[in-house]
Amino acid sequence: MAVSTGVRSDTILISADSHMAEPPDLWEKNLPERFRDRAPRWPNITLYESNHHLRAGGWDPHERLKDQAVDHVAAEVLYPTQGVQTWLVGDVELEEACIRVYNDWMIDFCSVSPERLWGLGMISLWDIDHAIAELQRIKKAGLRGASMWIAPPDDMQYSSDRYERFWATAQDLDIPLSMHINARAKARPSDGMGLRQLHSVNGHKFDAMNALGHLIASGVMERYPRLQFAIAECGVGWIPFWLQEFDYYTAARNRLPMAPSDYFRRQVASTFISDGVGCQFLVDHGDLNAMWSNDYPHPACTWPDSSEIIASDLGHLSSDVAADVACHTAARIYNGGVVPAPAPAVEDATADVRVWVQSHDDFGKSSRLKNAPEAGRVHAN
Repeated sequence: MAVSTGVRSDTILISADSHMAEPPDLWEKNLPERFRDRAPRWPNITLYESNHHLRAGGWDPHERLKDQAVDHVAAEVLYPTQGVQTWLVGDVELEEACIRVYNDWMIDFCSVSPERLWGLGMISLWDIDHAIAELQRIKKAGLRGASMWIAPPDDMQYSSDRYERFWATAQDLDIPLSMHINARAKARPSDGMGLRQLHSVNGHKFDAMNALGHLIASGVMERYPRLQFAIAECGVGWIPFWLQEFDYYTAARNRLPMAPSDYFRRQVASTFISDGVGCQFLVDHGDLNAMWSNDYPHPACTWPDSSEIIASDLGHLSSDVAADVACHTAARIYNGGVVPAPAPAVEDATADVRVWVQSHDDFGKSSRLKNAPEAGRVHAN
């Protein structure tokens, strides 16, 4: 019997890694008075003009819903943008206060349409009692997961016993733990020699390998088999080889009850924006829990051309695998397996977007040049 291939026209799209464009004065206005003189500030950010703040959907939930519909996206998992800098303020009490401000704002944002806006709360992990309390608070408030460091401090790796109560609480709450490439406990060192591309080429993947390696090899995933993890914006093309090596050296040197690749397939998902190599690997490794994302509203996103680009990336896969990548895996991890209704049609908004894209020619171009040049700028035509 022939196997149907490609992304079906009725496949619902869920972006497993999208972002906010936080108001630049968010912390100045909302931190407790005693912290405001040390609030993170971004005086060079201008709404509608600056990099990640070009689209109002980054800070206005009603505009966000319109832009989702234009991109035929039914729901998005929402990560911070400027918010990640609050992990780097250098003062635990201030960091926790900043994160609480962000989480409060995220809760309000998502309350406008919780079925389509799947927000993640940030977590500070320096004080585990406080981290557990915040995890419980954001879960009760309706957020879909927690965002934590992908690069913890060298002396606080995720194999440390200090996190045990946190893992246990996350499993009990059934709240997934997500790690984005920009989520660091400390500022990363310079690439050196002006080679800025090196971290994007290999640093992101090393951070993911290191964090997941500690979680798997130390037995965290064995002890907490229902605890779900996600790594965001790392792509998926590197994963099959890494798991092959992890299985080999673990079997030879330090046995676990299951192979590392089995823990990964049970408890880890990874997002990509447009990954040609990784999507080819999904023919033979469709169980890698890969999740598509559009990265909106960052300038490297696939918005508003996501439908065309995802069809190109996943068109060679079976319809079942393509649907898992585009929708079902994200729904399982962040929405109890419930798939949201399709995005509504918004013809007037689509026309406005065509005009906007024509006047912002660079928006999204970097993603297309790297990964899907044949897709062009569909909605701009």
